[in-house]
Amino acid sequence: MKNIKKNKHNTFNIFTYKEIKNIFSTNFRLINCEFKNNILVIIFNFFLLKIIVITINLLFIILIYSLIFDKILVNHNSIKLCLCTLGKNENKYAIEFIEHYKKYGVDKIFIYDNNDINGEKFEDVINDYIKDGFVEIINFRGKNKIQLNILNHCYYKNYKKYNWLILFDMDEFIFLKNYKNIKYFLNNKKFYDCQVIYLNEVIHLDNNQLYYKNKKLSERFKEIELNSPKIMVKSILRGDIENINITNNHVIDLNLNLKTCNGYGKKMILKGIHTLNPDNKNYYFHHYYFKSAEEYLDKLRRGSCFWGNLRAVNLLWISHYFGHNKITLDKINYFENQTGINLEDFRKKIKE
Repeated sequence: MKNIKKNKHNTFNIFTYKEIKNIFSTNFRLINCEFKNNILVIIFNFFLLKIIVITINLLFIILIYSLIFDKILVNHNSIKLCLCTLGKNENKYAIEFIEHYKKYGVDKIFIYDNNDINGEKFEDVINDYIKDGFVEIINFRGKNKIQLNILNHCYYKNYKKYNWLILFDMDEFIFLKNYKNIKYFLNNKKFYDCQVIYLNEVIHLDNNQLYYKNKKLSERFKEIELNSPKIMVKSILRGDIENINITNNHVIDLNLNLKTCNGYGKKMILKGIHTLNPDNKNYYFHHYYFKSAEEYLDKLRRGSCFWGNLRAVNLLWISHYFGHNKITLDKINYFENQTGINLEDFRKKIKE
């Protein structure tokens, strides 16, 4: 089949079918290529728009989050915060304790050294923290029943220098959900008129461990006690309060009528040193009270900076241990071998 076309001389030339096919094929490829390019541009613009929208939404969410938790509007660096604690035979756990509060933004830790006169020394394990000024050791070695004296001494020594003072023991590790720095927490508007913040304990059990292991407490003792009938509290005390007298290592003198709060900025409901509205989800402190059976006996043997020799190796305190932790034959045998105390009644409880 032939087709006719005009040439430059205004005459007609004959096109073959193959030539016409090639012309149409070439034009189609050009059109198709242009179409594909347009499709790619449309797809690219679509995903670019998606990315922009997602980015804007994320920035908006971060802004709202920051406003809620006072991450932007409040200058947390305006807060000065210290921790007052007492230590006896705590060298095994001292670095973990110090690092925990250093990461949480505490400016200074005051450790009152209550070791025996010839006992272990904190300088042997935390000397670097002492040298750089983050930790200060105050000598109370060899003294008995001095915890309240220490807390009052630490408060009046520092209450004009620091906005807040944490009064925790060396087996107590604060936890604040959504806050990596405690200063953001304390600068929250809900605490502006609060003078004492009470946080309740979450007691960690022995995880059926008999002996000490050279690992972090947080790694060794993950099991916690749930639904305990008595949950004690510890305090974070605002500085610059005159005429305060700390008469209890858990709660500040209730007769002072101080404005007290829990971790939500609401009134902590107390019965003595225990809270009636505990929180084990958001704002509390991990209390590694028992540790292993071996470490618990060490705690009893060293006595108490509050109770003195009233906390000693006897049936009462071993019963206290089993009142919280699982009773096993291994633990019974260990305590009997170490103390000579007859624990037959606890063997009967296993058989029951």
